[in-house]
Amino acid sequence: MSELKSDRKNLVIIGNGMVGYKLCEKLIEKEGGDKYNIIVFGEEPRPAYDRVQLTSYLSGKTVEDLTLAPLTWYEEKGIVLKLGEPIAEINREKQTVISSSGNRVHYDKLVFATGSSPFVPPINGVDRDGVFLYRTIEDLDAIRQYSENKKKAVVIGGGLLGLEAAKALIDLGLETHVIEMAPRLMPRQLDVAG
Repeated sequence: MSELKSDRKNLVIIGNGMVGYKLCEKLIEKEGGDKYNIIVFGEEPRPAYDRVQLTSYLSGKTVEDLTLAPLTWYEEKGIVLKLGEPIAEINREKQTVISSSGNRVHYDKLVFATGSSPFVPPINGVDRDGVFLYRTIEDLDAIRQYSENKKKAVVIGGGLLGLEAAKALIDLGLETHVIEMAPRLMPRQLDVAG
């Protein structure tokens, strides 16, 4: 990586979501971008975006509306952004990471900002056509395309994200049903009394 400066330490961030972006923003704000070579590896093919607002993407907002900072921001701040390039291996002894495309980078500091993974219930049929996760812009693009000539949808999970997904499907004009394993909706957010 020729864009790295030899007089700086390497800070590698694994994850280019909201937390990874905020860390970059705060490091630049606090350090002025002069202390570290900041290298960010992201699994998704686009810069960080506001995942909390995914529902609004289905109701008309654009990818640009959700993007936290354009690619030019990373370039201007001297941040090396590796999109669509998850980390495949970490060697703690040698302090290196190796990406899925074979990029090997030495780190002085390593930050995990990988976020969470959706829970997929162990039930028959989750691998069938028409079953989607609700986590990324690509997921929502697939849902939108699939639902174009459908009338009904089912959301498995009645937590906050499940209810947001249900709202998005309703906005697409689908009759939507929510299935929750707990005896009430939003079981992790609300107690029995509500």
